[in-house]
Amino acid sequence: MATGLMSLASRDMAIDLGTANTLVYVRGQGIVLNEPSVVAINTRDNRALAVGLEAKRMIGRTPSHIQAIRPLRDGVIADFDITEKMLRYFIKKVQPRRWARPRIIICVPSGITGVERRAVEEAAYHAGARRAYTIEEPMAAAIGVDLPIHEPTGSVIVDIGGGTTEVAVISMGGIVVSRSARVGGDELDEAIVNWVKKEYNLLLGDRTAEQLKMAIGSAWPFSDEPNAEIRGRDLVTGLPKTVVITAAEVRESIEESVVGVVDAVKFCLDKTPPELAADVMERGIVLTGGGALLRGLDVRIANETGTPVITADRPLHSVVIGSGRCLEEFDMLQEVLTTTAGGI
Repeated sequence: MATGLMSLASRDMAIDLGTANTLVYVRGQGIVLNEPSVVAINTRDNRALAVGLEAKRMIGRTPSHIQAIRPLRDGVIADFDITEKMLRYFIKKVQPRRWARPRIIICVPSGITGVERRAVEEAAYHAGARRAYTIEEPMAAAIGVDLPIHEPTGSVIVDIGGGTTEVAVISMGGIVVSRSARVGGDELDEAIVNWVKKEYNLLLGDRTAEQLKMAIGSAWPFSDEPNAEIRGRDLVTGLPKTVVITAAEVRESIEESVVGVVDAVKFCLDKTPPELAADVMERGIVLTGGGALLRGLDVRIANETGTPVITADRPLHSVVIGSGRCLEEFDMLQEVLTTTAGGI
């Protein structure tokens, strides 16, 4: 009997439906999937050829009738049908039994509209969910990094994802002040592509820009800054070309985007009630999300706000771990979840 109950409980899952990556947490099992939010579509018959890692390898390398699509933009659904196909694939991959209809918690940006929130829930229902709930990403991230969200003390979480930066001040189980800025890892990559195009007349691919950002990107100067060799297409001759770029040049290229992140943090601190602001000065700001891995970003935010900054131990997993804990302690944490009428 206990085994049957466990198999029933294990149907429930939490999904961090990110602009760059989708992570799935299954109740009782932990994180079981972490793949890029990319779908390769055959435009002749609208059939999905590949999803996730396999589809990401195809970006920029496919014939004209095959498109590698990222169905989420700025943390929200840009293509409903493709998102539904992607969700269905991921759910089937971690839950192969056809009869299983799980309860699903999906993480969403704090700044999305009611229409966008309903679109996420509808995609989950169409993909086979029995019941769909949403939780705001900064709240999930705060739970994931063990912040005392139910205590009357102020905690600041900064979740920098692929499409958005979520900043929130949390106290007594609710978000007191929040800011959702459409700045994230994708914008940093785009800034690098545009800067290299302007300075070197060299056209880079998005994946090359992302690899360059991860290798030598930074938000604050550091000692022994490295150089990197990058390859692209010369816009003058049309031929392949290689140039060497410095860490300082990459930092200059992403400066405007980094300022956008810092400004979102400053906005929330400015709107924080004085009592909670005193708590923040004592406890510090916690960084999560892929953007938290940008070298020197914690130093930059600490320097500009005068507040201690801590980077989470597992920044890429904080949101899905937090939403997974909501699954494990569903009744206790149900007040931080929202749902629409529907389901079964």
